[in-house]
Amino acid sequence: MPLRPARIVAAFGRSYLADTGVGEPLPCVARGKRSVAVCGDQVMLQPGTPAVIASILPRSNVLWRQDAWRSKIFAVNLDLLLVVTASEPAPNLELVGRALIAAQAEGIPAAVILNKCDLPSTPSLRAKLQPLQKAGYTVIELTARQAPAQATAILSTWLDGRTTMLIGASGVGKSTLVNALAPGVQVHTQAISAALNAGRHTTTATRLYKLPGLGPGSALLDSPGFQAFGLNHLSVTQLQHALPEIAKLNGTCRFNNCTHRQEPGCAVRAAVEAGNLDASRYALYLRVLDELLGASSTKATP
Repeated sequence: MPLRPARIVAAFGRSYLADTGVGEPLPCVARGKRSVAVCGDQVMLQPGTPAVIASILPRSNVLWRQDAWRSKIFAVNLDLLLVVTASEPAPNLELVGRALIAAQAEGIPAAVILNKCDLPSTPSLRAKLQPLQKAGYTVIELTARQAPAQATAILSTWLDGRTTMLIGASGVGKSTLVNALAPGVQVHTQAISAALNAGRHTTTATRLYKLPGLGPGSALLDSPGFQAFGLNHLSVTQLQHALPEIAKLNGTCRFNNCTHRQEPGCAVRAAVEAGNLDASRYALYLRVLDELLGASSTKATP
């Protein structure tokens, strides 16, 4: 039987759901012992019960994270990454910054959603996000639960014709946004755990939802909430190009191989000292750089 093109819309270990463009998504499995497909993959299916993923078509980009213990691909073939944050639960700005670095390294356009703007603690978080705006990122302010229609109207221009992924810590309102943007999906949401000051994990697998109210190709990926984002898969050069405000200074230091840590004549450190480069963004760069250099040392050790 001829192979059938499809797109992976959900991944559960070695089992998947694939959209063929006709009817409901089909259950399918990976060929071999290891799962290689992820949400967003364009694949060729071998018909059967279940269908088998015969091949994966070339990817335009890959969003993944890697720490000292494991690596994980979240999604592929993205047109846009929206990083969601809120003032409650306690905002994880480290995750926000690292997700933006991962997107920039893959050439994926990205923006930040500041959700739950009706909360009295929002002004403090808004001020903390200003360095990202100065770096060139858009911060989109929403109140998805209290004003879903307004949130949908604001985001429609961003989502139209794009495959977009929502990413963020648990409890920031990603599932609420999916419910507003894709009526009928009825993604399960839960209240924030006040005792832990962290959201309960309401999404257990990355899912892709079509957005029929928008133009062709409009789709939204919702991912599980998490608190850490390792970037050990990057090289130092990739990192230096993944923070826009540092990237524009590359090549202006005294030494071509400057790591922007302690070398004399460093344009990046000079920009920080002059107040032209935000100290918190530079500190994030240094934390990730130390992780990369440490990972390189570990790999080099016999």
